[in-house]
Amino acid sequence: MYNKEDKILIIGAGGQIGIELTQELSLLYGSSNVIAADLKPIPALSNNAFETLDVLDKNALLNIVKKHDIAHVYLLAALLSATGEQKPDLAWKLNMEGLFNVLDLAKEKHIKRVYWPSSIAVFGPTTPRVNTPQFTVMEPTTVYGISKQAGERWCEWYFNKHGVDVRSLRYPGLIGWKSAPGGGTTDYAVHIFHEALKHKKYECFLSENTALPMMHMEDAIRATIEIMHAPSENIKIRGSYNLAGISFTPAQIAAEIKNHIPEFTISYKPDFRQQIADSWPQSILEDRAKKDWNWSAKYNISSLTEDMLKNLAQ
Repeated sequence: MYNKEDKILIIGAGGQIGIELTQELSLLYGSSNVIAADLKPIPALSNNAFETLDVLDKNALLNIVKKHDIAHVYLLAALLSATGEQKPDLAWKLNMEGLFNVLDLAKEKHIKRVYWPSSIAVFGPTTPRVNTPQFTVMEPTTVYGISKQAGERWCEWYFNKHGVDVRSLRYPGLIGWKSAPGGGTTDYAVHIFHEALKHKKYECFLSENTALPMMHMEDAIRATIEIMHAPSENIKIRGSYNLAGISFTPAQIAAEIKNHIPEFTISYKPDFRQQIADSWPQSILEDRAKKDWNWSAKYNISSLTEDMLKNLAQ
């Protein structure tokens, strides 16, 4: 289990995952024990101590870790799939060097435990696309996916060579109502709810039958905390665990929305993100997460749709 006195640093706390994870960890540990770090202050996290940090500045990172006596680091700062294709040099630099900076601090015993998210972007067009297993062919075609695949191997290496307690999940597309999405290929599944409520219509950048694994943000946050709280001996995979969620197409989520907003209409205008989506799995097996640390998701497509519309409407 976890020690409530442990101090936590969340790097990239202002992002889609960061805000909700910081809030949830603050409920568990107390907001005084959860430090938010990002390039600029985050109004939604005004109850937490805040540090301005560029994760590429290793000295600044070390100073913050020492100042707050940090035990656990959640490294969320990254350039995602769609943005990464437009800024490949920055995506590689941020996604890789940021990870090295944190893993090195753990290797040097400045911190006890590291969480670093991977993604379904590690898979590629040669991966089996239906019921993608935990261990399979991975030939990612995006800079984001390449950096995540390399990161998984480095996490495993730091664990095997240096005993670094690093833990990771391969997130599917994440759908939440508390913050804006961050430039990913699955972002349509958040935008569609906003547009349905505001304009009763949505133009989707993926084609209608593009099935992708998705997950309610609440489930993703819970999975993140559960894997970090699991006993070390239960974590058998030090690369990254598959996380499945719910697989659906834009047409299927649109049909669910129409059950609540009958006048809602959707049109399709696929762009460069379609090619990225076509290289990713349609559905994923999460059997190892269930077996090793007893993971189980709560939301299905109907309850996700209902929750998103209800909370965004408020």
